[in-house]
Amino acid sequence: MENKSLLKSGILMLIIVVITTAFCEISLRNKGNIISYDDGPPMWSDKRAMVYEPKNQAIVFIGSSRIKYDLDIPTWQILTGIHAVQLAVEGSSPRPALEDLANDPNFKGRLIVDITEILFFSNGSPREKILKEGIKYFHDCTPAQKASFFLNKPLESQFVFLDKDYFSLNSQLDALKIPSRPGVFMMPIFPIGFNRMTFDRQEYMTAGFAADTNQRNQVKEIWQNLSKMSKLAPPMTEAELTKIFESVKKATDKIKARGGEVLFVRTPSSGPFLQGEKMGFPREKYWDHLLAVTHCPGIHFLDYPAIDHFECPEFSHLSRLDAAIFTKNFIAILEKDKGWKLTNPKK
Repeated sequence: MENKSLLKSGILMLIIVVITTAFCEISLRNKGNIISYDDGPPMWSDKRAMVYEPKNQAIVFIGSSRIKYDLDIPTWQILTGIHAVQLAVEGSSPRPALEDLANDPNFKGRLIVDITEILFFSNGSPREKILKEGIKYFHDCTPAQKASFFLNKPLESQFVFLDKDYFSLNSQLDALKIPSRPGVFMMPIFPIGFNRMTFDRQEYMTAGFAADTNQRNQVKEIWQNLSKMSKLAPPMTEAELTKIFESVKKATDKIKARGGEVLFVRTPSSGPFLQGEKMGFPREKYWDHLLAVTHCPGIHFLDYPAIDHFECPEFSHLSRLDAAIFTKNFIAILEKDKGWKLTNPKK
């Protein structure tokens, strides 16, 4: 009798869980929410493991959020037939990732480094620890952790409610906008339509977000507040800046010495954001000097009419439609101006 009672209780609990889960999922989908993957260390580590593909079959991308939005991976892979390995992390400098790849003797491929000056030339960006956690996870990952990742992702591809950035208990509490204690930094909450992510780690804004002035203004306000915070930090000294250039040169030299290739790209920004970047990070001192010191090729969006005219919906990232156009032209520039062989002959 006791076993039957336990069985009935278990079945009842299962029914309640299934009904609750189904109700939650249906409710979220009816509100227009779509599938998005969690971009934690396991996801980053999964992509990091792909950098060893032959260089004619894969290109690795590191940087901040702009390259995650602006590189449209489906367009890239259709036109080139080359795997785009996306390792950029939003809100962080890619320098730790560059050093990690430089110190990996087995990486001999092609690397594209996206430059967002305010993050690249910094002594520590707000989310740099996220990138460092991903690097550590990759090097220390256990078989059990790998198995957990591969079991979890099929579920995540089917259920909206598994989006921990917006629908977990912690994220729901964060959404209450309880004021932080003095001196405690809390990452602002972006409208959900601004940052959706695919399994390839491409981040994109939904068409609804791009068309909604109120949501775009929310993100513009976040950029404005973060910009004010950055101005409170002490300016970088010439000695610190020189040290960054030296470390980047050392890393790129290591990769090139093994037969790898490194190219820098400055992806689009617009409006007040672009004007502020021009004043705060003059080209000759930062971008031009970076290319001169490292002897690496570079593509600055303002140098090419095909990609110099985009208006970013919130001043800093391309819409998905514009990302596809940018990617198509970016491929053409890489081929015609930089001599990279990319185009898929079967396209």
